[in-house]
Amino acid sequence: MHHQVTDVDTAAAMGSGDVPVLSTPRLIAWIEAATVRAAAPFTEAGQTTVGTAVRIKHLRATRVGGRVEVVAEPPAAAVGRRLTFLVRAVDSSGEIVATGEIDRAIVDRRRFLAATPDPGSDR
Repeated sequence: MHHQVTDVDTAAAMGSGDVPVLSTPRLIAWIEAATVRAAAPFTEAGQTTVGTAVRIKHLRATRVGGRVEVVAEPPAAAVGRRLTFLVRAVDSSGEIVATGEIDRAIVDRRRFLAATPDPGSDR
């Protein structure tokens, strides 16, 4: 998936720094979205995946207007309910912006939502 860095994607805009370059939180969101798409073939009707761990190294700054391609390589198979994706982001010059792994767990959507506390409850 390709993304173009805009002013709203910067560290300054997101509060994760004070410079106008791609923020780490936005980069992680883009990468995690790629894992959601890559996880789809591992789920059945009524299932979804949820993120459980993020291990990312943000290696290179990308200025506003720069383009970043995000790739999530799915595992060959799930290990139980766990999926670990090798992920990377590359800029338009071919330089690696980020590398790492993201874990997702396969869950039953209804059971997961039923077990998730309501923000207004006392649990």
